[in-house]
Amino acid sequence: MALDGILLHKIIPGISLVLPARIQKIYQISNCEVLFQLHGTQGKVQLLVSCHSLYNRMLLTNKAYPTPAEPSNFVMLLRKHLEGAMIVDLKQEELDRWCDFTIRKKNNLGDYEVVHLYVELMGKYANIILVDKNNRIINALKRIPPFTNTRRIIQPGAVFKKTESQNKRDPFKEPYIEENKTLVAQFSGFSPFLAKEAEYRLAHGQSFEEIMKEIEESNSLFIADYDESIFHCIELKHLGACKEFKLFEGFDVLYYHKEEKERIKELSGDIYHLVTRELKHQKLKLPRLLKEYDSALDCNKWNKYGELLYMHQVKDTKGQSSIVLSDYETNQKIEIPLDPKLDGNRNAQRCYTKYSKLKKGQVHIQQQIELTKNEIAYFEGLLQQLDIADFKTASEIKDELIKGGYIKEKKKSNIRKKKKNEISFSTITLPNNIQISFGKNNLQNETLTFHGARKSDIWLHTKDFHGSHVVIHNSDPDEYAIRVAANIAAFFSAGRNSSSVPVNWCPVKEIKKIPGAKPGMVRIGSYKTIYIDPDPKELESLGIQIY
Repeated sequence: MALDGILLHKIIPGISLVLPARIQKIYQISNCEVLFQLHGTQGKVQLLVSCHSLYNRMLLTNKAYPTPAEPSNFVMLLRKHLEGAMIVDLKQEELDRWCDFTIRKKNNLGDYEVVHLYVELMGKYANIILVDKNNRIINALKRIPPFTNTRRIIQPGAVFKKTESQNKRDPFKEPYIEENKTLVAQFSGFSPFLAKEAEYRLAHGQSFEEIMKEIEESNSLFIADYDESIFHCIELKHLGACKEFKLFEGFDVLYYHKEEKERIKELSGDIYHLVTRELKHQKLKLPRLLKEYDSALDCNKWNKYGELLYMHQVKDTKGQSSIVLSDYETNQKIEIPLDPKLDGNRNAQRCYTKYSKLKKGQVHIQQQIELTKNEIAYFEGLLQQLDIADFKTASEIKDELIKGGYIKEKKKSNIRKKKKNEISFSTITLPNNIQISFGKNNLQNETLTFHGARKSDIWLHTKDFHGSHVVIHNSDPDEYAIRVAANIAAFFSAGRNSSSVPVNWCPVKEIKKIPGAKPGMVRIGSYKTIYIDPDPKELESLGIQIY
């Protein structure tokens, strides 16, 4: 669901509370998101502006965002013009879906001048545009050349034109309804969705003035229970039950992890694409190997062909592509393929050579089949891990792929290598003070199982699915702890959407690392099995983030 002008009208006062604010740092955290680190009247804050076609928004956030090592050209220009500058004002015109940041900065001569940063949150046309004191565009996140739109050009050096006025009434100042006209046609800022909610309330006895007063006084974001892509700043009575959040917190709930998936793809070199490609390659390779193996199993016929050619003392076979001979044991006629360039003895030797090659090849092909099956299981596991990955987890997966030789590490001689972060896993504490830890990728799983657990601790993993290693840091946990740990193992696995997921559990001492195997792959000794229905609500109540 797109942001409308009324909702932007509610967002702006929250941002205005921290103004004036100095711009300290600017980062482009994805292709369509810019993060401003500010120091204002309430101390240090982060202003996020997203120009995503679906998730466009503007808000203050305290979430941690990864920053790319190399800034984009647009961010470098923003840093040149805006870092150290002061945001002195923010306003929205006519309840439209755009706003204007007035920014005071020093020019090259040390004199103060005013520039404007326009943020337009209009779906696929969402944009950030920096305009100088002469109303000329310095640059924009998304440029619009003349051959694309002759009416409104967004190019460096072009004259900036504000979006055209809609000539509609302000519903906060003129809250009366004209007959035979829709709310969207009458009022600025009204989206069809908000109009539908207002019409429902009007039909149930609430006045339009009361609706607008409720909107004006709201500091919340209401998200529909049945569809988390539907939201607004008042309760959505025509849709039934809603969850209520503080305004900015609600936007983080809605979009943080949705856009995090896209940031993972962008900032970690699109490992989704690599893993998917490798998985497809291995799945296409397996049937070919199985076919070759079936052919190799049928190698005895070539030994038979060679014997028959010698037994029948076949000499002259040049120019022939096949010959029919009688089997000396069954008297059946057997057609033997020949090489037209060779005589009988050499064709017999050729048959023996092919028999020997296929016989030896059986072992090699078997090894290749086993290796390919392991690769398929490995990449299927990585895809499942990427589905629940945050940026740190995805970065660790990328490091794993680099170490495995699937990705070439970029060498940058002029940039100091950053110290690699230690692999860490997630840990929660239950009400009974028992701690449970779990990994979200192969490296975290291996670190937890072989370095973060005692031999007497209890280890859990789904029986038939790829997933997290889970450790209960207790040698004799109660049933509640085991069920919580099993729920974690089941949810953070490929079986998260199944029911009665089997989860194996045993002491850590029963787990052995497989020599030469991929990270996180283990062999389990004696174990017990518990069946669990994955319950994300229970995990959320324990403080575990559900993506």
